Amino acid sequence: MTTDQTSPPPAADLPADPLTLAEKASLTSGGGDFVTSAVDRAGVPAVTLSDGPHGLRLPKEAGDGGQLDLHSAAPATCYPPAVALGSSWDPELARRVAGALADEATAHGVRVLLGPGINIKRSPLCGRNFEYFSEDPLLTAELGGAMVRGLQESGVGAALKHYAANNQETDRMRVSADIDERPLREIYLRAFERIVRRDRPWSVMSSYNAVNGVTLSENTRLLTDILRTEWGFDGIVMSDWGAVRDRVAALRAGLDLQMPGTQGRTDAQVAAAVRDGSLDEAVLDTAVERLVRFARRAATGDGRSEPRMTVDDHHRLAGEAAERCVVLLRNEDGLLPLSPDAGSVAVIGELARTPRYQGAGSSQVTPTRLDVPLDALRDRAEGALVAFAPGYALAVGGTVGAPADENALTEEAVRLAAGSDTVLLFLGLSSQDESEGFDRDHIDLPEDQLRLLEAVVAANPRTAVVLSNGGAVRTDPWHRTVPALVEGWLLGQAGGGALARVLFGDVSPSGRLAETLPLRLEHSPSHLSFPGEEGHVRYGEGVFVGYRGYDAADREVAFPFGHGLSYTTFAYSGLRVTAENDGSRFAVAVTVTNTGSRTGRETVQIYSGGPAGSSVARAPRELRAFTSVTLAPGESRELVVHVSRDDLAYYSEREGGWRVEGGDYVIAAGASSRDLRLSAEVTVAGDPSRLALTGRDSLAEWLEHPAGGPLLMKAFAEGRAAAGAEAGPSALDNPVLRRFLAGMPLEVIADFPQSPVGPEGVAALVTAASAASSGTSSTPGADVAVSDGAGGGAVPLGVRGTGAGAGAEAEG
Repeated sequence: MTTDQTSPPPAADLPADPLTLAEKASLTSGGGDFVTSAVDRAGVPAVTLSDGPHGLRLPKEAGDGGQLDLHSAAPATCYPPAVALGSSWDPELARRVAGALADEATAHGVRVLLGPGINIKRSPLCGRNFEYFSEDPLLTAELGGAMVRGLQESGVGAALKHYAANNQETDRMRVSADIDERPLREIYLRAFERIVRRDRPWSVMSSYNAVNGVTLSENTRLLTDILRTEWGFDGIVMSDWGAVRDRVAALRAGLDLQMPGTQGRTDAQVAAAVRDGSLDEAVLDTAVERLVRFARRAATGDGRSEPRMTVDDHHRLAGEAAERCVVLLRNEDGLLPLSPDAGSVAVIGELARTPRYQGAGSSQVTPTRLDVPLDALRDRAEGALVAFAPGYALAVGGTVGAPADENALTEEAVRLAAGSDTVLLFLGLSSQDESEGFDRDHIDLPEDQLRLLEAVVAANPRTAVVLSNGGAVRTDPWHRTVPALVEGWLLGQAGGGALARVLFGDVSPSGRLAETLPLRLEHSPSHLSFPGEEGHVRYGEGVFVGYRGYDAADREVAFPFGHGLSYTTFAYSGLRVTAENDGSRFAVAVTVTNTGSRTGRETVQIYSGGPAGSSVARAPRELRAFTSVTLAPGESRELVVHVSRDDLAYYSEREGGWRVEGGDYVIAAGASSRDLRLSAEVTVAGDPSRLALTGRDSLAEWLEHPAGGPLLMKAFAEGRAAAGAEAGPSALDNPVLRRFLAGMPLEVIADFPQSPVGPEGVAALVTAASAASSGTSSTPGADVAVSDGAGGGAVPLGVRGTGAGAGAEAEG
């Protein structure tokens, strides 16, 4: 959990001249497709909004297609979408990209960007996964939060979306995501909570779907009780476009702004509800206060009128970002990088000549320019001969076709491959396979591409496959037949040049998977309950989303969460863990050494597991922190990150809040969720239970309770002593009987004639336990022992060097 850093919202800044009821109602819906309503006489300005998670899709003028026209009114820089940026594991890079987005937004008069999207990748089939960062809430929160900061530090507001549990496109405007409280809190709300508390976005966008039967736009618990009361959110809540069903009910639940505008229709409903008493005007006034504050904040911005960066600057940043996003999945025998004078290189695949660089739907950007991989490879090749064959056809618009001349294209590609020293084979998905608005049916590459792959590898085993895709694809079994595999995702407008620099070794790849690549779709933890039926989707996998589920099932995967290779190698040593601030957090220090011959960037990932014997089901390991470092050959540096004790908590539905269990936890450092190099064992004091024991609590729950356990054992001993020899042996001394009785409520056991405590005794115990609990306290603390996995005892504790938070660049 993130420490609550909220502060009281600023004082309301309402016009001196009171707004009329009609004016107040008008502010609660849009003034157009991408603009809020203004009240000019009262000095309440309109705010221009724009889609833009990875680049501006500038609004069209009225009558020019409006919100249903997915083309931008003007060119803008297309940065790597979140699917790629997530693989950078680089919050500082995300912050810089967001600052550049704000720069362009300011130049076009846009005051709020509709993003970032931080929904969790529950299933690889979600058609909109290219707009989301990760299957993990911590990684999502660090990257999404960095984008919020980057935007708002530059005077442009963020609209954090899509709140909440918007994890599929199938029936997205009606489906109810039915989720138990624990996975809702730990997985699907966690990133929203972290960002709202820490980064304070100006706005949050509510999603189309319902959660547990209540549509988000009318969900008081999510919009008011949790978002505002628990987390302290003081911005506005706007709807996704067309997500409001009942405007009055939505306003009452905590939705401030309906988008887009309805030409006054729902404004009239709001005003009428106030007049007839079905809506308290105070509810409307509260929303209006927030909307006025939002509008004036947006109008002020940071006072800039001119952009700080040129179009060329933005393109260079897009290229730098794309370089960080490329993930080298496999590189047998050092096939990559290519040498500029390494003879002949066959570039095969139409996607090398006609790149797919962004997803389809509302986030589509008209780029200012576009780097084509084939052109960039030819420019970079220097002495190498680069020849091209399309291999397969792309229809107009980038959708993969099924051409009648597939055989001819394959034969041409095979001839080129056979006569070349090395093959770069570009494969990937099409816009017809993944888009906003619908989910994927499978995770396979197109069949014609798979046939081409088989033929090309047979003709030339020295083949490196380069993927272009917005969602996970199945690489098994064919990835075992190619020596090199590069996950290029969708890299934005400068991705072609970035790929060329990585493939020729100007840049050592440093991307890491932000989602697991499974061997088969059927292995996905959510597979049997996605996308649901009859208007409901049951989140049956609970907290076991992504790598948590694969690891808990001990299921083999193609490539694990966090995986990514480099052109150099890294060694880990000297793991040290220190409890700080009376055990409220742990400083985790590890030394990383570049043991190869090239400069490279390593991302160190910190996971926790345990405690042993937990009362709830837990994943074997969960990401708790990460940091990156760039090292020259032979260079070493100690990195330090911090893990909060609160982050070890699980959400207890019974106790109605987060709870840290006492016990032994494992803190591990490694290069992926399945490549853990060093580990530490940490003994953590648990939180006292907030539950008031009753007779309906089980024997095991009584015995585990810090106050109730001793009282119960004392009562049992006294009861047996009073019974004398007739009591016989204690059932608790028999391990089988003890397990048999463990799940029984104490009041049921008390009804047994041989029980040493009767019903009256249970009532007395409940009273005594309540009194004892009210005086029970626990000071968090920790004992730490460190192991390198090869045995050995405890080592002295202490931290040297400069600390770095999750995802921060560490310093030595």
